[in-house]
Amino acid sequence: MADHDHTGPITSAPMDYPEHERTYEGFLWLVKYGSIAVVAILLGMMVSLVGSWGVIGGLFMFVLSGAVLTYILR
Repeated sequence: MADHDHTGPITSAPMDYPEHERTYEGFLWLVKYGSIAVVAILLGMMVSLVGSWGVIGGLFMFVLSGAVLTYILR
């Protein structure tokens, strides 16, 4: 076993709060727009596979739902 000879309290490095805030904002951005992308993809797949619109209708629904969801969540 290693012999640790600490004479004082163990302290950690100081927090870099601006970097922490930027990382958290980036995470929230990724979750928000990632969720929009997943919902838009699922709606486009539903329209193209289940409905009678075909591939063009699915692409139209993907673009339309992505734009509407992005507008709503801004």
